[in-house]
Amino acid sequence: MASADLRQELHCSICLNIYTDPVTLRCGHNFCRVCIDRVLDAQEGAGVYTCPDCRAECQERPALQRNITLCNIVGSFPSTWPDQEETGIFCTYCVDSPVPAAKSCLLCEASLCDKHLRVHSKSAEHLLCDPTTSLGNRKCSVHKKILEYYCTEDAACICVSCCLIGEHRGHQMESLDEASERKKKKLRNVLQKLTTKRAETEKRVQRLQKRRREYQRKAAGVTETVTALFRDIRRQLEHLEKRVLSEISRQEQRVSLSVSDLIQQLEIKTDELSGKMRHIEELCNMDDPVTVLQEPDTGDLCDTEDTERHDTQVRGAGDLDVGLISGTLHTLSDIITGINTGIYVQEATDLLLDVTTAANNIQISGDKKTASRSGIIQNHPVTPERFHCDQVISTRRFSSGRHYWEVDVSKSVYWRVGMCYPSIDRRGGKSLIGDNNKSWGLRRDNNQYSMRHDCRCIGLPDNIPCDRVRVYLDYEAGQLSFYVLCDPISHLHTYTTTFTEPLHAALCVWGRGCITVSVGVRSWEKLPCNTGKAI
Repeated sequence: MASADLRQELHCSICLNIYTDPVTLRCGHNFCRVCIDRVLDAQEGAGVYTCPDCRAECQERPALQRNITLCNIVGSFPSTWPDQEETGIFCTYCVDSPVPAAKSCLLCEASLCDKHLRVHSKSAEHLLCDPTTSLGNRKCSVHKKILEYYCTEDAACICVSCCLIGEHRGHQMESLDEASERKKKKLRNVLQKLTTKRAETEKRVQRLQKRRREYQRKAAGVTETVTALFRDIRRQLEHLEKRVLSEISRQEQRVSLSVSDLIQQLEIKTDELSGKMRHIEELCNMDDPVTVLQEPDTGDLCDTEDTERHDTQVRGAGDLDVGLISGTLHTLSDIITGINTGIYVQEATDLLLDVTTAANNIQISGDKKTASRSGIIQNHPVTPERFHCDQVISTRRFSSGRHYWEVDVSKSVYWRVGMCYPSIDRRGGKSLIGDNNKSWGLRRDNNQYSMRHDCRCIGLPDNIPCDRVRVYLDYEAGQLSFYVLCDPISHLHTYTTTFTEPLHAALCVWGRGCITVSVGVRSWEKLPCNTGKAI
């Protein structure tokens, strides 16, 4: 049972089935491509990848190498070593106990084990084949003879009687082996094409998987940065809260101590006044006038200066220094400003339209931020840089970094907004934004919207609430994205490519109306995560 032992060696240890498209890890173990991809995907979050068999570890996702030799063995295994137990084909003559069949005889219409095969007739008419239960299909249904030929005209397997006296007489014939080889040749060609197509598909899958991993790493990096930023903000807010509360407590204690001293002094004064009042009451109740008159004069007990002095001390005890507290709270504005600088350093600059590129029917405003279609020819000088179609590009070009800019398109219903290479054609039917392979743009034609590049159109929903458009460029990543600034902001489309030239902002307007650069260029670069510097 060597074939059974070999069959066990061809089982994937993950799915426990015979390999499908086997691939090899660095450690030498083999798995189905789908099975090991699923395992590696599950291990991505752990930060380390391990072989399911030997637990060998690697920090980066291992490359999967297709095992061509094993793939060929698996492909030929079913026809070379049929699994007799699984097929359930047993020897016709072993009646006492079922014994797996080794061959089937088409003439006898019987299956034979190795023992009965040794004593079976070796004559030519006894045609042997792999074990099968469809013995009747190997004989002519009309003449009950073994099928030996193939009729190319009727595409049918026939016997010798069909050739000589049957309905296939006079037709072109081939032996079954010849016909089979011819069909196998066609199938091999188809297989080769399918193999090439599958390889291309696998490469696309790998590219997409790589892109997905890049997006995941990028998202993880941004998440880490934002988490660190908010952690730092919370730390600063907690520190600021403690400072403000501490300052309030310090001022409260200072005022409280001063007022307490005054209260103590006034309580002593109150006791003194009470004693004097009792003495006066006693004098008032005396009947002896001599004693009353001989008592020293007490003077004016309601000393105005003493009262004013105490009032001044009360006012001088102080109050909360609101100015100092407010000054401390102004640190909040620094923290809010730090949110902008915690992830990005932003710089806003004007985006100006290049008059030397504007078509003769495009009028540029004095501040060089608005383009409108004019019924009056502008009589601009004819230069190689000037467009013949209704558009204009920016003076500034972008050859690196990340930037965005915005335009107000509320005053026009026929326009295009996008970016282009400086080498874009300036005349001809293919010079409009999006109608060539050197520009990318968003187009509005009345209430119909579409994305355009190299004359290829991607339709968008009608009636988009579009008064302002944002164009976002990540030059190194090869991404150009378009948004409409409604509530909430809506993403329309992102082009992904490899930029080979600098890019200019480009505007196209026809019919009545105008479009205006409403927000200039904002550029930024990412800072290292959690620098530890207080904002």
